[in-house]
Amino acid sequence: MSGVILNADDYAMTRGISEGILALAEAGRLSSTSAIVTTDHWQTDAGAAIKLRGRFAIGLHLNLTFGKPLGAMPLLAPHGILPSKDVLIGRALSRRIDRAEIAAEIERQLDRFEEAAGFPPDFVDGHHHTHALPGIRDELVAALKRRFPHGGPLVRDPSDGPLRILRRRVAAGKALTASLLSLGFRRLAEASGFVVNIGFSGFSTFAVPYAKEFDTFLVAPGARHMIMCHPGFPDDELGDRDSIRHRRPEENQVLATRADIPGLIWRPDRAADATGFPW
Repeated sequence: MSGVILNADDYAMTRGISEGILALAEAGRLSSTSAIVTTDHWQTDAGAAIKLRGRFAIGLHLNLTFGKPLGAMPLLAPHGILPSKDVLIGRALSRRIDRAEIAAEIERQLDRFEEAAGFPPDFVDGHHHTHALPGIRDELVAALKRRFPHGGPLVRDPSDGPLRILRRRVAAGKALTASLLSLGFRRLAEASGFVVNIGFSGFSTFAVPYAKEFDTFLVAPGARHMIMCHPGFPDDELGDRDSIRHRRPEENQVLATRADIPGLIWRPDRAADATGFPW
């Protein structure tokens, strides 16, 4: 594999986000996107992404912190609304999550992805990286191992080496925190037979201009390096619930116009209807 994996998070969160990601993908300026399947948009937006699958990987953005779950979660979401990232992290670290409840929602989201796409996700990651938290990670890897006993989707590791993180300088605190919370995740995924990215960047302060910030994401890349991004067209559907809605168009513009993007990124090369995984 040559080139960095440039992945757009949050596909199908809103229509504007989906449209921005699709425009970049059609122009050959993204490697992949990961979809939130708990919104109604996934059912309508899946088809457009599938048409690009020959040169574009499509994954599941496991969601346990935004909006409504797909099924009843009386302990985690007693009023039908998923908790905030900070609440979920606290509960996971203190072992106050019901793993059976988490496991059932993971299965529902994997099923929902496949029902609309017609194939399993090329990779799996998580909204706010909560898929890598203790307890949650175990149920995710167990579910993937049951479905893909001989290996399958790439599993995104949101951690990186501390020296590489510090060399990038921007948002180092966020990146180091994600690495700390993800300790042991790579080992678990690889021991279960799954491919994992080697190197991860894209953490943002959302204060530095994105064009300048993107340069730092390319510093000290790993051997299978993944960069997350959050592009999208202007969209007020979520209002204040989307804390980075004003940043998404800026990311979209930079990724659409930066001259070196097509030469920097990895893209799959397969028939649009091919079975199997591109890693």
